Amino acid sequence: MTIADRWLLPDGMDEVLPPQATRMEALRRALLDLYHRFGYDLVLPPPVEFLDSLLTGTGTELDLQTFKLTDQMTGRMMGASADVTPQVARMDAHSLRREGPVRLCYCANVLRTKADKHQGGRSPVQVGAELFGHAGLEADHEILHLALTSLEQAGADELHLALGHIGIYRSLIAEAGMNTEHERELFAAIERKQYSALDALIERVVGDKVVADMLKALPHLHGDDEILAQARTAFAGAPVAVSSALDQLAALSQVVRERHPQVTLYFDLAELRGYEYHTGMVFAAYVPGYGQALAKGGRYDDTGRVFGRARPATGFSMDLKQLASLAVQTPACDGIWAPALNESALRECVDQLRISGERVIEALPGQTTGADAHRCNRELVRSDSGWQVVALQA
Repeated sequence: MTIADRWLLPDGMDEVLPPQATRMEALRRALLDLYHRFGYDLVLPPPVEFLDSLLTGTGTELDLQTFKLTDQMTGRMMGASADVTPQVARMDAHSLRREGPVRLCYCANVLRTKADKHQGGRSPVQVGAELFGHAGLEADHEILHLALTSLEQAGADELHLALGHIGIYRSLIAEAGMNTEHERELFAAIERKQYSALDALIERVVGDKVVADMLKALPHLHGDDEILAQARTAFAGAPVAVSSALDQLAALSQVVRERHPQVTLYFDLAELRGYEYHTGMVFAAYVPGYGQALAKGGRYDDTGRVFGRARPATGFSMDLKQLASLAVQTPACDGIWAPALNESALRECVDQLRISGERVIEALPGQTTGADAHRCNRELVRSDSGWQVVALQA
């Protein structure tokens, strides 16, 4: 290994340097304070867990994204957390076991075997909130509002919100009576937008023409408000669960428009992200210039069943690193420069300033950098009445 190679980081693993680290920490504090004001309690999940707990009910995608290792103490397989949400669901169902609605929030580093196909590394800092114990639309309203408020807090503008509902696809698949293999083919065709292959598969395996036509229509139902009206026509013969899902989307969109009128709404009824564990509404929020969603969430009822306590749940998550890049601001030049003197009166003055919240940088003997290099706009000078803070001359 050459000297140059010693400084290389694995692909997708990044270090956070000043001033980005300062922005991230300020935003982390602001978001957790926001969630506290909404009544969400902070939890800190472990960085690794046993695989049979970590991957319960999450599907193949998260399994492939999880770094795996052997616990030297037990010989059991463990995994590094690639998604905090299942861990928080375990906490609610198994560790806390509270009655009634439970609101939890978190901010934690996660590791993933592969980077996002659009952008983003393999070591995101995942921040988010989960609401357990309430199956009503009001909980989804709250989570949607909190997610959009979080993005606005981070400095996002020109927000675009895509709304969908996994229940529509689930109901149509159940009505079609597909076997697992055919359903897998259909899912892949929808995900890849292979419409001709999709139609051919439906013609081949779905005997009921009404159901077949509804499945063919599903991938094309994306766009503005007119989509919901089109969907009601296209799914006129669908199970009641489909019309109920459309009612939910209409109600959610109404709340978004009332509380976040600046957000552009978009409907995608064939959005199948997180299909393995989502059970109801799903959403993703975007801003121009970013290839992937900045916030993703939705309803995932009964995830806690495997831990002995099935609970309705809804929530969202974001990558703090990406959020901190939304409003790129240079840290304020607001420090106080203290001279390199070993004097008790000076030390006492510096201590008091720091206690009051000021940022004070003490010069070190012989250093060549000055106050401007350390973002100081003031300095401590001696006067007849003692040490005083004065503005630095430009």
